[in-house]
Amino acid sequence: MATQLGNPSIYFLPRFLPNCRSNQYKKRLRIRSKLGEEEEYLIDAPVSVGDGFSFTGGKYSDGPSPSDKWRAQGKYVKAHPVYGNKGKAKDPIFGLTMGSGSQSSTDVFRWFCVESGSSSNPSVVLAHGFPSQAYSYRKVLPVLSQSYHATAFDWLGFGFSDKPQPKYGFDYTLDDYTSALESLIEAIAPDKLSLVVQGYFAPIALKYAINHQDKLQHLILVNPPITDKHAKLPSTLSLFSNFLLGEIFCQDPLRASDKALLSSGPYAMKEEDAMVYRRPYLTSGSSGFALNAISKAMKKDLKAYIQSMIEVILSKSWKVPTSICWGMRDRWLSYEGVEDFCKDSNSKLLELPMAGHHVQEDYGEDLGRIISEIIK
Repeated sequence: MATQLGNPSIYFLPRFLPNCRSNQYKKRLRIRSKLGEEEEYLIDAPVSVGDGFSFTGGKYSDGPSPSDKWRAQGKYVKAHPVYGNKGKAKDPIFGLTMGSGSQSSTDVFRWFCVESGSSSNPSVVLAHGFPSQAYSYRKVLPVLSQSYHATAFDWLGFGFSDKPQPKYGFDYTLDDYTSALESLIEAIAPDKLSLVVQGYFAPIALKYAINHQDKLQHLILVNPPITDKHAKLPSTLSLFSNFLLGEIFCQDPLRASDKALLSSGPYAMKEEDAMVYRRPYLTSGSSGFALNAISKAMKKDLKAYIQSMIEVILSKSWKVPTSICWGMRDRWLSYEGVEDFCKDSNSKLLELPMAGHHVQEDYGEDLGRIISEIIK
C-alpha cells in the first residue's frame, strides 16, 4: 500500500524503491559495460563491439541480438489506414527512392505490440515516451501480467512499428498521432481499459481520452508535461528539429537513442539494452526522418496541446480517475508546479525519488507494482 503524506492527493512509495546514491550533480554520465572479466569499454565510444554495430558504417551482425529476442516476443497489429497513394517513399534530402526496409504499409499501418497476461484479465495499455520504445516497459509487463492483460506498443515512427516517410501516408503531426492512437486502441483493447502514458506523448493520449472517458477506467501519466514551463522541448530533443543539422543528427544512432535517453535522468543503461534502442537507426534511415518530423511537430504544437490537457483535467467535465507518477530526478521536466496541479485537479500524485524522466527504464518493477496498486 502507498503511504500517504501530508496532502491527501500526494503519495510516497519509498519501500518499493531500493536505496540509491544520487549522482545528479555530475555533469557527464559515462556508462561502462564489461565485455569479459577484465575488459571494459564505454557505450558512448565511437564503436561498440557488443552487437557487431559500427556507428561509422551503420552495420550490424547477422547473429542473434537483444533486439531480435525482444522482437520475437511481440506481434504486429494492423490499425489506422494509410491516407493517399503516392507511390514509393523517397528521402527528403536527395529525393532517392528508399529501400524496402524503409517503405511502410500501403493500406493499413503495422504497429509492433508486446502482450503479457491472460486476455481474460482487465486491459492495460502502455504507451512509451518521446523518443523511446515499447522496450522501455520490459520490466513492467511481467509485473502487470499477474493480474492484467498488459500491452506495450511502439508508436508509428519508433521501434519496430511502421515508419512512414512524411507525406507518404502519415505526417507525424500531433493530430495524426491522436487519430492513430484511437485506431490502435480500438484494435487491441476494444472494451474498457486503463491507459498508461509516459512523457511527451501524454498530451496526445489526453486528447484521445477526452472523447472516450466512458472507455477509460484509469489514466496514469508518467512524468508528463503538465505546466506551461514544460511546453519547450529540452535542447537534447529540440536539436532534432533544426534545419539540415536536425536531419543529420536524427540519423546518428548514439545521439538519437543513447544520448537522448541518458540526458533525461540518472541512468545506468546496460549495453544489451542500448543495442535495442539503437537498432532502428542502424537498419533504416526512415527512423531518423520520422524523428525529425515528430520533433518539428512537437516544437510547433506541443504548447497548445499541453494547454488543452491542463484545461481538460482541471474541468468539471473530466471524470476519469487520474494519477501522475513523477520521477523526481527528471532532468527535462521541472517538478515546479506539478504538486499544485495535482491538488487543483484532484489527481493522485506518486513521487519516485530516485527515478528520472523515463521511470519505467529506471525502476520498471516498482512502476509495475505502483500501476497495479492504482488500478486494483
